Parts: sequence; C-alpha cells; structure tokens
Amino acid sequence: MFLENTVNHTEQFGWIEVICGSMFSGKTEELIRRLKRAKFAKQKVEIFKPAIDTRYDEDNVVSHDANEIRSTPVPSSGNIRLLATDVQVVGIDEAQFFDDEIVAVCNDLANRGIRVIVAGLDMDFKGNPFGPMPALMATAEYVTKVHAVCTRTGNLAHFSHRKAASDDLVLLGETQEYEPLSRAAYFKAIQAEKKDKAAKNDGK
Repeated sequence: MFLENTVNHTEQFGWIEVICGSMFSGKTEELIRRLKRAKFAKQKVEIFKPAIDTRYDEDNVVSHDANEIRSTPVPSSGNIRLLATDVQVVGIDEAQFFDDEIVAVCNDLANRGIRVIVAGLDMDFKGNPFGPMPALMATAEYVTKVHAVCTRTGNLAHFSHRKAASDDLVLLGETQEYEPLSRAAYFKAIQAEKKDKAAKNDGK
C-alpha cells in the first residue's frame, strides 16, 4: 500500500508520485483517494486534466466507478505551471495526453515545494510507452503500478486492447472501445488480428 511521504519543513522541496497502469486498473480512483485525503487534512489542493478528456464530465475528474473531484481542464501543460499558485498538492489526471513539457512542469512544481500526484496510462493500445509517461516515471520519487483484471483470463491485466477499428493514437473510450488484457491474452489478440488482416488482404 502507498504511504504518503513525511514532510520535513526544513527542506522546502516537494516530490512527484506517478500512478500508472492500463485502462480500468483504478488509476483515477487512486488519484482521487490521495487528493481527498490531502483535502481532509486541510491542505490546499488543485487538480488538472487535459481539456480533450470530456468522457464523463467537462470539468470534474471522474473515475469509472463514478467517484469524482473538481478539476480544471487545461489545453496544455504550461497552463498548469501558471495556475498552480499558492497550493500544497497538485493532482494531474490522464497525463499521457499532455505534451512533453509536462515533465518539466511537474519537476518545477516539486522544486517549489509542492506534492505532485500524476495518473496516466503507461502504454498505448499498441503496447508502446505512452507519451511523456516514461519520463515522468523516471523522474518521480514514487511510482505505483496498478492492474486491471483481464476480461479473457481473469489474470492481472496491464495491456489496454482496443476493440474499435481505429489506428488513431488518441481515442477516448470505455468498455465498448477497450478491454484490459493480460500479456498472454493481449499477444493472442494481436496475433488473431494480424491473421484476420492478412486473410482480408489475400481475399482482395
């Protein structure tokens, strides 16, 4: 279980926590849990999310379980640096959708004495590292990798398999478009898709 850092008031530096994993693994749920604990402790908290993420709500950060917390949608990571003033804790959801500057922004905030909690997908639907997430994980003091349950095997899942027929890197979706799969199930699904594609090409 994750334990919050103890605060040494003589050291005026914050830190970065990254919560990563596949879709439906509880990343946002864990982010909201940590932020609500900070709010309960009467710490000043600001939450940000990419403006493109409007799946559940245009403003709030909302988990798949309908748990939510008030947030500020921003078009780019540079806005976070400008808006995160006079706060002790900053939460950032769906960090994979931000530009690469998000890494410098998080480090700048931490160097200003702010606790930065970031949640995001560590891999895209092709199984590749997603956007700025690898760099965020490398520079963070704490990395928590959460897992979903594979819809085909019941084992731990850490791949987000896209069921929708689209090659766009960014495709907002839910259970209709994505399913969490284990390594074995994901490998079999990709192999099956390659066979189907080859068969269709042969049939042309």
